[in-house]
Amino acid sequence: MPYKKKLIILLSLIVAMAVIYILSSVFNYDRSNARSLLYTWLDPKSAVRISRIAVDNGYEKYELVKRNEKWFLNFYGREFPAKKLRIEDFLSFFTARASWPVRSESASSHERLGLGEDSPRITIYGEYSVLLDVLLGYHDTMGNDMYFRKVGLNEVRSGDGSIWAYIAGNLSGWYNLRLFPESADGGLNSSNVQRVTVYNENKMQIFTRRSRTWDITEAAVVNPDISEIESYINFIVNAEGDDFIDPEFTAEADFNHSRIIVEFGSGAITEINMSDPDEAGKRYAKVSGSGLIYVIPLWVSLRLIRDASSFEML
Repeated sequence: MPYKKKLIILLSLIVAMAVIYILSSVFNYDRSNARSLLYTWLDPKSAVRISRIAVDNGYEKYELVKRNEKWFLNFYGREFPAKKLRIEDFLSFFTARASWPVRSESASSHERLGLGEDSPRITIYGEYSVLLDVLLGYHDTMGNDMYFRKVGLNEVRSGDGSIWAYIAGNLSGWYNLRLFPESADGGLNSSNVQRVTVYNENKMQIFTRRSRTWDITEAAVVNPDISEIESYINFIVNAEGDDFIDPEFTAEADFNHSRIIVEFGSGAITEINMSDPDEAGKRYAKVSGSGLIYVIPLWVSLRLIRDASSFEML
């Protein structure tokens, strides 16, 4: 074979090998870079071990505490029931695999990115250990992502900044303001209820389940609308206030103005006692078995206390 032809073949092989090498390097880099973007702060398997979440948002500190599968918010020694689903959504920021690209590995960047030792902080505890301790920094230039770093590490990552709305919003956003706690399977409805007695001033209505229908006694309802009664009882057992209030502010309130007694098929009985409406139409409510006082907005109180005629079928 002529020398020139051999040289051409050799050069072609060298070029082909060089191209293959370059392409493999590029694709390996892309795969490696993609893996570095996807990240979880906390192993999802560890989530079942979480017993407490301490939040310091820079101007107030509070804790979310789990007991017997129920969550509570502790703030300056006072405790309020908290929404389980909201806390699960909050924790998903740290347990879901998502894009958290590394932005810096230098301690010199911490102050510039708002990640000094006195920055807002979230500490997630297991029963015997700290599962995650993370600092929150500034939002990026677009205002969508925030900077994060684990306490004690230099590495800085950025990711979904909407978590800030959870920890910096009004504390009432964490509260479970349902007047009736959820059942073991998550909800209550009229099928759980056997009887409801409603007292309003000198008037009384009694709703009693009769198999698949309802009777109304102590009220002049000739032709009761069963679907309307079902809707009403569903509203009662799923009603929520819009805040809790310090008992000191309701010391003069009369909680005997209106009363609702709900008897469940399980034999449990829950009583709601409500105050007179204030100048804004709000009422305050006490629920048996709880030392908390709920603020009931006008629209809720109007649906809890209804005139008997509204249950008459048209």
